[in-house]
Amino acid sequence: MSPLWQLTLARLREFFRRPAAVFWVYGFPLGMALILGAAFRDRPADKVRVDVRTDGPGGPTQAEAMSVVLLTDSRVQLTTGDEATTRNRLRTAKTDLVVTPGRDPNEAPTYLYEPNRPECDMARTVADSAQMRRRVGGYTPPTEVTLTEPGGRYIDFLIPGLLGINLMGGGLWGVGFVVVDMRVRKLLKRFLATPMRRTDFLLSLLFSRLIFTLIEIALLLTFAYFVFDIRLRGDPTAFAVLVLFGGAAFAGVGLLVASRAETIETVSGLMNGVMLPMYLFSGVFFSSDRFPEAMQPVIRLLPLTALNDGLRDVMNDGAGWEAAVRPLAILTAWGVVSFLLAFRLFRWR
Repeated sequence: MSPLWQLTLARLREFFRRPAAVFWVYGFPLGMALILGAAFRDRPADKVRVDVRTDGPGGPTQAEAMSVVLLTDSRVQLTTGDEATTRNRLRTAKTDLVVTPGRDPNEAPTYLYEPNRPECDMARTVADSAQMRRRVGGYTPPTEVTLTEPGGRYIDFLIPGLLGINLMGGGLWGVGFVVVDMRVRKLLKRFLATPMRRTDFLLSLLFSRLIFTLIEIALLLTFAYFVFDIRLRGDPTAFAVLVLFGGAAFAGVGLLVASRAETIETVSGLMNGVMLPMYLFSGVFFSSDRFPEAMQPVIRLLPLTALNDGLRDVMNDGAGWEAAVRPLAILTAWGVVSFLLAFRLFRWR
């Protein structure tokens, strides 16, 4: 056999005997295709969310008549409310269009929408189509008013998600990677020879990571405020506690991942295996509602999903402790279980 063939064969054997390498080369792209295919699969036309004001010039009577017209289109998901309620729903992206009926059926309505959201354009088109089919005596274009308040933009959705993945990445890479790196460099064996409890060592990693995390979050929030005019609208104490519990939960997961890993390659693969599904499922760059309904109970229990939802409720919706209770419970469960398992499984060598 020629040296070329033998060397090629040896290289192939070396590759296929490493399950981690096989997974990242072949399994990971297939997994990504499956996950993103589930989120952006073929499905019926999306509903458009339209709110009709009941306190407009025409009062409840014209609001009811407008509702009947809009509901002739099966794509419309209708809600009614006063000006403050509907405007806040539009600002927080809970609706796509606010329609204010005129004083009588022949007076053109007023559309209030957010110009930077494509779903708002679709809602305007659907509302216009419904009115053109039902209007008698010609169609009068509506008066259009754009909403310019922060809170409903895509960047307002994105920043809390970036805060969440920052906390997750800091917990896993800042704790898990550090532990394995010290194990590889034989530093953990030296710590073992000192009069130190295992709990003190693990908690010191967690507390130091939280300090670094607070600095990172402060920098990102300051940048978002001055560049994008993103403000904290809700309770600052609820926001701070969510950040602390999120950082602690992911630090616990990082310790668990690193408790037995013996090489940098192993811990890198484990951490990517933990992080990448949450990047996709937990609503960082697009809403987790895109995934099938059967998957939602599992997605809602992921720590990054709970953290992102809680941060968005407090930052964008102006919520307080009532919105933080469930995310805090999920993060606490993940943190406590992960730390207890890490304490039990941790090995110095």
